[in-house]
Amino acid sequence: MKVHLVTTFTSEGLVCQLYGGEKYHVGAVVLSIPRPSLQDSVQISSNSSVLPLLGHKDDEIAKPLAESLAIYFKEPVVMVAGIHIDHATKEEINNIIKNCWQAAKKLMEGPQSNSKNK
Repeated sequence: MKVHLVTTFTSEGLVCQLYGGEKYHVGAVVLSIPRPSLQDSVQISSNSSVLPLLGHKDDEIAKPLAESLAIYFKEPVVMVAGIHIDHATKEEINNIIKNCWQAAKKLMEGPQSNSKNK
């Protein structure tokens, strides 16, 4: 199942839209802010605030993706996610998750990553 990750790089962070499935929608919003790791201050970690809409599970993929992007780019990330498939099977859900991670990997490997990843 196809997913779309649309990202705008601003002067102070990334704004990401993650959509896919049969019905694009707003299912969750995540704000991830990079910070020094509590276990090793040389490493980067992140804090996240998550706002899922009632009955939606989009935050389950949006949160780890937003955190990974915040850590990689060392910038705050806002992610709006909405992926829906009626009566999705476990295989379809796993495929969507895999595709979301592939989209994030493409973003991290893209031309803007060289100038943004400090």
